[in-house]
Amino acid sequence: MDAEHVSALNPLARGFYRPSADIVAPRLLGHWLVRNTPQGPCGGIIVETEAYLTGDAACHAFNGETKRNRVMWGPPGHAYVYFIYGNHWCFNVVCLPAGQAEAVLVRALEPRFGLDFMRARRRVAEDRNLSNGPGKLCAALAIDRTHDGVDLCDADTPVFIARNPGLRRTLHQSGPMITTTRIGITQAADLPLRFYLDGSVYVSRRAKPTP
Repeated sequence: MDAEHVSALNPLARGFYRPSADIVAPRLLGHWLVRNTPQGPCGGIIVETEAYLTGDAACHAFNGETKRNRVMWGPPGHAYVYFIYGNHWCFNVVCLPAGQAEAVLVRALEPRFGLDFMRARRRVAEDRNLSNGPGKLCAALAIDRTHDGVDLCDADTPVFIARNPGLRRTLHQSGPMITTTRIGITQAADLPLRFYLDGSVYVSRRAKPTP
């Protein structure tokens, strides 16, 4: 996809994010995550997500509002960006109306445009490793704390999520969608709240086959 086609992409409407995160997370698959940079847009197709819910012990809002998670309690359709393991940024999408706090972690991206920008920030042997994990995609797209709270429904902001006009085709080509448990957590680890497109080579980790 070239810059002209990227500029024609329309952000998902705020209403898309008003449902619970377990509804929004699978619906995000196949849509475009776009990072506007001085060198032009970069980004690609969302291929893996995780939902974090009210009453979910793994959710950052489980113990109430803090300075760190304040964005989660605001209106839906904003970015919640946090630092983890002292090394990685993670990009999340806020769900539910203001006063409630749920979010979707975007875990993996299939890079489609602005690849030179991403390759300069993640020097890997294969492009499939550019953004096949939450910390990797933030490094590749230069997403950090300055993007916490960004309005994802505005195409003029540094980061937004755009509707894929060819969504049905993308899901057909990269599907089926797999629902499985989340990764890298110890609490509520058995909940089936991770979603990914099984046909994409950019998924961070696949579910173990059922015996």
